Formats: sequence, C-alpha cells, structure tokens
Amino acid sequence: MMSSAFSCRFLFKFLNHGIVASSKGHAAAAVLGRSPVRGYYNTGKTRYTGPGGAAHVRVVDLRSDTVTKPGPAMRQAMAEAEVGDDVMGEDPTVNELQKIAADMFGMEAALFVPTGTMSNLIAVMVHCRERGDEMIVGDLCHIHIYEQGGSAQLAGVHATTVTTLPDGTFDLDQLESKIRHGYPDPHYPRSRLICVENTHNIQGGRVLPLTFLQEVRALADRYGLSVHMDGARVMNAAVAQAVPPSTILQHTHTVSVCLSKGLGAPAGTMLAGPQDFIAQAVRCRKALGGGMRQAGVLAAAGKLSLLDMVGRLEEDHRNAKTFAQALLDCDPPLFAVDMAAVETNILRFRLEEPSLSPSEFCARMGQVCEGEEAALGQGIQVLMYPHFGNSVRAVWHLGISPEDTQLAIQKMQFVASQYLKEKLRAQ
Repeated sequence: MMSSAFSCRFLFKFLNHGIVASSKGHAAAAVLGRSPVRGYYNTGKTRYTGPGGAAHVRVVDLRSDTVTKPGPAMRQAMAEAEVGDDVMGEDPTVNELQKIAADMFGMEAALFVPTGTMSNLIAVMVHCRERGDEMIVGDLCHIHIYEQGGSAQLAGVHATTVTTLPDGTFDLDQLESKIRHGYPDPHYPRSRLICVENTHNIQGGRVLPLTFLQEVRALADRYGLSVHMDGARVMNAAVAQAVPPSTILQHTHTVSVCLSKGLGAPAGTMLAGPQDFIAQAVRCRKALGGGMRQAGVLAAAGKLSLLDMVGRLEEDHRNAKTFAQALLDCDPPLFAVDMAAVETNILRFRLEEPSLSPSEFCARMGQVCEGEEAALGQGIQVLMYPHFGNSVRAVWHLGISPEDTQLAIQKMQFVASQYLKEKLRAQ
C-alpha cells in the first residue's frame, strides 16, 4: 500500500513538472482574482492512461465546451447540405443561417465567420476605422487575454483596460474615466469602442446583468462610442436569464456568437450588427482569409445549433451546479465554491488545503490509481484545468450527461478521501 501511494505521489509530481503553482507571495493577488503568473491554463497535454492499464475507464472531459462533437442528426444535416460559393454570396445554407441568426439576435444582418477570434477581430477592425484608434476592454476579457493581441498586432488598434469585477462587469465611473477627449489632439488615440464579454469566461461563466448593459450602452451613446459584445456564450446567458438573446443584445451595436461551444457545431461563429457594419465585415473577413467557398456544410451544423440546441444548455447549467454543491458537501471541506457565482456551465472553485495545489488535484482527477476500480467499480478520469488564482476550472457541455456528472462527483470524493488518508499517514 505504501509503495502504491508513493508511486501515485511520484506520478503527480512528474505531471506537475513545469506547471507554475501559486506561492505564498502571490496570495494577495489570488484573493483579488488575479495572479502575477501570466498563464491562465495549464496547456500541457493531459495523460489518459492510468497505472496498471485499467480495463474499465470512463473519461469525463470537463476541460472546455469546445470539445463537443457533432451528433448523428448534425452529421446528417452536414452531409445533405445544399451548398454554393459563399464568397460570391451563393451558398443557400449560409444565407439561411445568417438570416436565422440576425432575426434571433434582433440585428439587421449577420455574417458566418470561421472562428470567434476572427469574428472579434473583424468587429474591432470595422468599429475602429483608423490605425491608432482605441478600444476599452476589461483586463480579464477574452479579447485582451486569449486572442494574441490581434487587435494591435493585425489591426493597429490600441486597447486600454478597466478592472474586471468578480461578476464580469466593471465600474462605470472607471470606464468613463478611460474615454479620451479632445480628438484630434496628437498625443492620444481616439476612443471608438467598448467591449463587453457575456458570459464572462475567466470569471466563471458569469452573466452580465441587463441593467449593467443598459448603463454601458447609455454611456457609449453619450460619447459617440460603439459597444461590441464578445458573446461567445451569450446563449448560455439568455437561458440563465430566461430571456431571448435579442433582449440582451438590444444594448449592443454588434455581437459575436460561437456555434462551436455549448451549441455543439464543429466550427463557426456568427457576427451580427447593422447592415453597413456587416458589409464592411465581409471585406475584413476576406482580408483575414476567412472567406470560405462551399461553407454550407458547416452552416448546416450551425443552423441546427441555433434552432435545436439552445434549450438544452439548461442541462449543462444544472450539472455544473450539481457538481459545485458536491464540492461544498465534501467533508472535511477541501473546496471553496461561491454557489451564487455558478450561473451557467463554467465552474471555478478553489482548493482550501495549501498542500494540495490545483495542478496536483487535476493530475489526480485525470489518473486512475491503484484501488480505484475496486472502490468505484471502474476507473474514472475527469479532465479539467488548473486556473489562475489557485483555482480549478471545469466546463459542462452536451457531451456530459447527468450520469457523467455523478461519475465526476464519485471521482472527486475518491480523490479527496485518498488525499486525506495520505495526509494522515504522513503526520
């Protein structure tokens, strides 16, 4: 038994090699929800095989809702899609998808774009018409953190940041203080755009309050700025708030909505806004290499996503809350969860035991150790990422059923039990 425990501990240390864990010197930053470490995820490859080559292993993949795969109905729709040359505007399935999206979002027009990153970049390029223009973004938003600085790198657009609050919003007085005045003063860029993110990824899938969006739009209108929403998961927000997406998006000029996350399409994002905005967006998409030809094969999947997959997002939200509650019920308490912050399909939780780091916890969850099959009846590998601020991130999606969620809970309870036994033996 001792050699077994030693081998598991050695394996965890090996897996953790190169992963930066928070130190005591970073405690203050962690409390504020920020870390001086610039990496927000462990990008190392996850190992799927456990000691002894366990014969009965179930994998529950909670790394992201981007790991979803199209089901039989979606694959059939893709195979049977009517297609044409979309660059020439002749793909009927793409055209239908764009009409469906525009109507659903309450926008004049929409454009099918390969990825969310490209969609956000196009929006910045169209709103910020001159190199050296400026956008105002939250310091923890996806556009600022995860899109390689593409707005500056490719569009020549400067970003200034406001502090992202725990609920994904930001202080409106601070926002107003960031707006430049006196253009064309040669010293300063010109404020053009405010970007918001809904739901907010880093802050754990938080849903932006409608009152906040209304106030941001009023502020933008007062100073002649535009509002773009990175709405990669705005359909999750709509389900959580029990409103149609158009109710949310009435407070924005433009929006980018991913089809390839919880909605389950293999690729694609919808960029929507006024007709003249979309006309310019078509030009930017072409310049960035995003003009696809017979794209109806992908658009057919997108149609199914918008028409058939939105309602089921509620199941993902339920499953995330179920797992979160199980973390809180762990005895003795190893985890800290703010249940009020578990609003959609993304869960962020912290480890209360200083000697158990997020990276080691994720390594334990992702491995099958000796005795696990005997205790649980099978090996269970639960894949999730260490996150910033001494936390762990787990994301539910259409590939994760309530049964899978219960398996993840069993594995979490087993890992917690084994860890506490090891701790007692070491004392």
